[in-house]
Formats: sequence, structure tokens, C-alpha cells
Amino acid sequence: MKTKIFTLMAILMILSLTLAACQPQAPQVQEVIKTVIVEVQGTPQVVVVTPEPVEQPAAPKTLRLNMGPGDIPTIDPALSTDTSSVQIVEETTVGLTRQNEETTALEPGMATSWEVVNNEDGTQTVTFKLRDDVYWVRYDGNEVVQVTDCDGNPRKVTAMDFEYGILRTLAPATASDYAYVLAFAIKGASEYNAGENEDPESVAVQALDETTLEITFVDQAVYNLNIAGMWVAHAQPKWLIEGDDCTEARGDRWTETGFFQGYGPYTLKEWVHDSYITLIKNPFWVGTDSVPEAKIEEITWTMLDEAPAFAEYEAGNLDVAGVPLADIDRVKADPTLSAELKIAPVLCTYYYGFNTKAPVVDDVRVRRALSMAIDRESLIANVTKGEQEPAQWFSRPGLAGAPTMETHPDLGVKYDPEKAKAELQSYLDEKGLTADQLDLTLMFNTSSGHQKIAEAIQQMWKDVLGVNVKLVNQEWKVYLETIKGADTPQIWRLGWCQDYPDANNFIREVFYPGGSANPKTDGSVGGVSWNNETFNQLVLDAAKETDPVKRVELYAQAEQILVYEDAVMIPIYWYTRVTVTKPYVQRTFSVLGGLEHIEKWDIVQ
Repeated sequence: MKTKIFTLMAILMILSLTLAACQPQAPQVQEVIKTVIVEVQGTPQVVVVTPEPVEQPAAPKTLRLNMGPGDIPTIDPALSTDTSSVQIVEETTVGLTRQNEETTALEPGMATSWEVVNNEDGTQTVTFKLRDDVYWVRYDGNEVVQVTDCDGNPRKVTAMDFEYGILRTLAPATASDYAYVLAFAIKGASEYNAGENEDPESVAVQALDETTLEITFVDQAVYNLNIAGMWVAHAQPKWLIEGDDCTEARGDRWTETGFFQGYGPYTLKEWVHDSYITLIKNPFWVGTDSVPEAKIEEITWTMLDEAPAFAEYEAGNLDVAGVPLADIDRVKADPTLSAELKIAPVLCTYYYGFNTKAPVVDDVRVRRALSMAIDRESLIANVTKGEQEPAQWFSRPGLAGAPTMETHPDLGVKYDPEKAKAELQSYLDEKGLTADQLDLTLMFNTSSGHQKIAEAIQQMWKDVLGVNVKLVNQEWKVYLETIKGADTPQIWRLGWCQDYPDANNFIREVFYPGGSANPKTDGSVGGVSWNNETFNQLVLDAAKETDPVKRVELYAQAEQILVYEDAVMIPIYWYTRVTVTKPYVQRTFSVLGGLEHIEKWDIVQ
């Protein structure tokens, strides 16, 4: 028998599934149906042939988030100070150690192990052993490639890169606002950072070989290993920043699109300032138990205010978003949105700071009156819809060694309108003024949520004290420069999220002279510009104290000075996450306050 097959016609049918504005996209399947004539022993027969479906490659997994209004100030580890900047740094580089985002437990990062030696002089030396299989990478416009040295060899991340990163952060010329953390902790770092000793070798950080880094800390403190893993101590690419025989020095521009080099689970793909930033998966990241290989290929953050970002989420254009204060009740009542809602505590505190050298608020009676005139319970109930926890203290309850309101119920700062009026009236009588003659300004970074809170507190100050306070806002990047510069406003808003889970991070590293919110120690304007020797000694003693009960008592005394006796700042509330996430996003929920470990996330059908 001889068979001949002739194609009469072909009908092509494409079956595809489209999920409009929704992630992830299902793989497209192509089904081809053919009608043919088959001649069998001289008799034509019509046969329909349906081949096996051909599955097309799945679309890359992409995640769409929002960073908040305004540009990211920087993604340089040495210069980052805010959660937006640190989020990018933590995905594109990895520290010696790393915090678990759900438990705050200390985990290995680039260091596989470490040895701790407590020295007789009270210092502590830690020797870190690093991985030897991690490489620097960059995005070349088409794909992620390994960075090569002048001999064409891939550049490994070494202990020398970490030594350089720490010393660059501390160098006075870098002008790192966060160098104070390393300066407090590492032997010789304070003098080098202050310019009192210009020799970088005086800092007790040394790469013993490519995979061994030794750091000596000033105190035998429980948080030293956490500080060693912070972003300011991450490895940095000297050849890119300063240049070498085959690489042009990029200086401060090394973090821009096309120049950036990193080594974390992601690297920078594109940064369009004031619009969006996109990270792309690093295929050369080896993946570890604590920092796994990324499952999502790309992450894009937009830079929108909370309200328009939430509208984009509802339209299907974002996969995760915060819920604006005005929409909380509606979201809870909606059967779909309520199922996507997550409300949980995060280790951050919301507060107002004072420039204690500025007119009017240079008097503690005014500062104390403004603090006691804020009804935090009412603010939480009516503005944040009951989703936050009012604060009398600055330290976050629940942290290891941190004081709580329950520990010292008679301390802290409380809503007391009568006492607030008496404090202010004492000042007014002395100055021969009336309340409505006071010239006061509160500044906050541009955000609809911050504005609602500021307006509510502005009204409380008017109702209780008769004071008219002007409100001013600035874009985030500009705002950060303003509150720590020569024109620091009288009252300003900020939040503080833990860098490591210890009260030392909330008290000493923010308000001790040289700290985050108190950068000036010479009495000039800038930040808090405040100095109290009793407070200083208390936090220094608490840092070294090993008895947890005594440690709590020391911090309680320090915080009583901070929030009441000197009234340097106004604690307002502890943060709570109020977030919606699309059901196809598998994720962890970080308690670290704005810092997510997205390499652990996935997008599923």
C-alpha cells in the first residue's frame, strides 16, 4: 500500500489567556488544527489532525510596588539614611550578618561564621569568615554580567571590599550622616570620622586575607554583630568609585543607571529619578539559607503618594500598596480588599523633634506644653482609625532590653491639657506675650498621611494652648537635608525604624551627641542640637550593662530626660503596617519597618 498526503488547507487557532492588568500572566498555549486529505488505496479520505499543544515560555515574573512620594535620596551604602534608600541597598548588596525580617534574629550574610573574643581592656574582637563564591555584577543594558578586573577575571567580593566600605563610610570626606553608628561602635572610628586622626589604619578594621575580616569594637556589647551587618558596613567597589587602570572613576555617580555594581540577590536595572526604580535578578547570586536566590525576575517601585498608589493597586497596576487613612474603613468592609489586607506591628516609632536652639522652642516649658497638649488616643482613634499604638516612650516596646510603658507607668509624657496650659503660661508671662503671638512652624515631608496627622495636632495645639502653628512640607530628599542643616525648623516630623533590635539603637544612636537626629555637637543649629551630660552617661552605661533589669532601669531614666524633663522630642505612636497584597504574591511580612526581603517572595498562578 502506498499512501500520499496532500494538505487541503490549514486553520490556525491561537488560544491565549489574558489577565488584564494582573500578575502573573499565564503561559500562552498555541493549538494548531489541520484538515488534510489522505489517499488510502486510491480512495481519498478527510482526516482532522490535532497536534500536541505547544507551550510558550512563561513571561518573566515582575513585581510592582510603591516607594512613596519623592525620589530615593541615594542607593550608596555609605550615604543611605532612610528606609527607601536602605531597601535598595539591602537587595543589591549583602552585609556580613543579616536580620531575619520576621523574627529579627541574627543570621549569616556574607559571613559564614565568626569568632568573638572579649579582651581584657573591655573591647571585643570579632573575626568574620566570608564566602568565596560571590561576584560583583552589573546590568549592561541587555543582561546581568559579572564585573571583571583589568586582567579579565571576574571580581569576587572580598574582605578588602568590606574594609574599604567601612573606611569609606567613616572618612570625613564622604560626609556620611550614618557614619556615627560605626563611629560609636568600632575602636578608633570616632577619632577618624571626626578628623582627629587622619590615618585610616587607626580604625580597628582589617582584612587579614580575601575571606577574613577582623573588627575590634569599643564595648563588649550584645549588638556588635548586628552593627557589623548594617548597610553602612557593606562592601563597596573601590575600583568603580575611585577608578583603577581599566575602570573610569565614577565618584558619587557610581550608583547611577549604567554604572552601578552590586552583588546581592538583585542589581540595579534602571533608575529614572522622581519616577521609578527597577531592580533585576542577579543570576550569579549563589543563594543561601538566609538570603536565597530570587524567584521574581524584576521589581519596580513607583514614587507616588499613598492615595494615588492605592488607586493604582485597585486598578491592578500595583501588586502591593499601603492603605491610606481615609480608606481603611472601606477596605475592611470590602470582601475582596479585606481578604488582601494585613495589619501587623512593625518596629518603628513616629515622633516630632525640636530644634532646641530655635526661637520659642529653645525653652523647655514650651516644648513640654506642646507635647502634653497632644491627645494621642484621640489622634489614633480619629486619624489613624485605631490602627496605631499611642506612645509615651521613644523605644519600641518588645525589643530586647527596651523599656515599655508597663514597666514604668508613671514615667513618660502624657496628655495633660491643664498642665500644658500652665507650662506655656509660665513662659508667656515671663516674655510678656500672648499665645497667639508665638511664631511656630511644624515641617513634615510631603505625604497625605503626614498632613492629616499634622493638621490634627495643629488643631489640638490651637484648642488647648491657643497657639497658631504654621504647617510647611517638603519633598522627601530635600526635607532630609533641611532638618539636619543650617535651617532646621522649630518642629519637624520623623520616624525611626530599628537598625537592630535593641534600645541602644533607639536612644543613643538617635539623640546622643553626634547621633542621627542630633548631628551637631558644637551648639550650632541642626537637628536637635541638644546635650545633657546625665542622659549621655546613662545611655553609655546602659550599652555596657549586662543585667537586663538594670539595663531597663537605665534606659527608663534616660528616656524620662528625653521626653519629659528636657522634652527634646514628642513620641506620638508606634507604627503598624496596614498593607494590601494581591493574592498571587507569596511573601513574608517584615517587622523591620519598610525593609522587605523580596528575594524570598514569589508570584504564583
